[in-house]
Parts: sequence; C-alpha cells; structure tokens
Amino acid sequence: MLTFTDKAREQLLAFMADEETPVALRVAVQPGSPLAPQYELSLVDESDQQPGDTVLDAGGFTVLVDEDSASKLEGATVHWIEGVHGGGFQVENPNLNPVGTDSPSGELAQQIAQVIETRISPALAAHGGGASLVDVRDNVVYLQLSGGCQGCGMARVTLKQGIERMLKEMFPEIVEVVDVTDHSRGTSPYY
Repeated sequence: MLTFTDKAREQLLAFMADEETPVALRVAVQPGSPLAPQYELSLVDESDQQPGDTVLDAGGFTVLVDEDSASKLEGATVHWIEGVHGGGFQVENPNLNPVGTDSPSGELAQQIAQVIETRISPALAAHGGGASLVDVRDNVVYLQLSGGCQGCGMARVTLKQGIERMLKEMFPEIVEVVDVTDHSRGTSPYY
C-alpha cells in the first residue's frame, strides 16, 4: 500500500527514538489546493488507532492511515528529501492527478474555453487582465487569472460575481468556478 524509502524510514526511526512513549506514524491526505495534494504525517501515540484505520508495519514502526486516505495512498512512496534549508518528507503518489497536469478535454471544457476566449478574456483585457482554463473536473471549472487580475484585491469578486455567474448561466451543470491563481506573484494588478 504505502512504502517508505530507506532514507525516510531511517529519519522516521530517528524521530521516534526521541519520543518518551511508543509512537506510530499517522499519514493522511488532506483536502487542499487542487494543484498540489497535501499530506499530513504526524507522530501519534500507538494507542491512537481509530475505527476504520488501516494499520501497516513499515519495517520498524507502525503506520496508521484513516479510511478516507487509504485508497488515495495505494502505491504511494514516502521519500526523505535533503535541501539547502534542511530536509523533509515528500510523498510520490501515482493516484492523485493534480489539476492542470493534463490539458482540459471534453465537450464541456471546449465550450467553456470558447466562452473564456471570446467573452471573458476580452472583458478582463480592458483592465490589463486575462483568464485561462486550467481544467474541468466533476463539473468544477478551474481558472487561472493573469495580468492585472493576478494579485488584484477584486479578483474574487470578478471570479464569483462575474465569471462564475456567466458560466453557470450558460452551462447549468457547472457546480463551481475555482481560482487556482497564485495571487502572491502578481506584479501589477489593476486598482
């Protein structure tokens, strides 16, 4: 199910050796950004096993995985990565395909892309901004804003009251429009 590289195992055993009572490693997939799944690895008391947990022997320590995360971690590998600022755990997971990994496809995605290109982007261009379709999954539209929209304090309003409203009126099957823009990188938002 879930494997650990030798370096990750050694590091975990070293962390566990510092604990006063026997501990296990709890691993969970957290809801987070659709662009990058978040993983929680935490040392817990060995008695912290919950109903529905999958219990694994990882070669020297016990791993507890909650019921919701178990299928998402099937075939995943935990690595220990050394960097300039220290080390950390990294999960390589073949099961999760972050939004934006593949080009949007399907009839709905093509129709939405056409609306973005012909109606939404020209309106945003008046303020030096733009929008591009990143993905459509389970009737959720993922957009990335650019130019004057990236970092703009009104981006959320534009997205929810403008873009989302327009797209939902045109495509009633759309559940939500999600902004996946890194607004901290915007250099000249429109004010």
